[in-house]
Amino acid sequence: MAEAAVMDDYVQMDEVDWVDFPEGLCAGSIQWKLLHVSPEQGAWTAVFRCAKGSSFARHIHMGPGEYYLTKGKMHVRGGSAEGGATAQAPGYGYEACNAQHDETNFDEDSEFYMTFLGPLNFTDENGETIALVGWQQVYEAWNA
Repeated sequence: MAEAAVMDDYVQMDEVDWVDFPEGLCAGSIQWKLLHVSPEQGAWTAVFRCAKGSSFARHIHMGPGEYYLTKGKMHVRGGSAEGGATAQAPGYGYEACNAQHDETNFDEDSEFYMTFLGPLNFTDENGETIALVGWQQVYEAWNA
């Protein structure tokens, strides 16, 4: 396995293929492009393409994150109707450390860019960890 190194980076995004997001961490068609990992910060940045009807599995942000919705609509933490947020493009959002997402879904084709400062803890209905996904895990998944 190649080692992630601390260095400047540039990605020509239209030259990187979309890849299916790892099975079990989402439902429906979600694809992603890993843009950068930052071992010194424990951070990772990716762009996501989410088909209508798709959703991310239940998770907790172990560190904060910021996203920019460039296309479509995203219901974060169940959306505005459930006390969360309904983001519409173009829109920016900040996810605080320990933000819990029981439901993040897309009722139209959507795309967003996000930087995660720390791992995501994917959990089951009882709060038990299914997968702890940080920069190293996404780096390994992307390079697999």
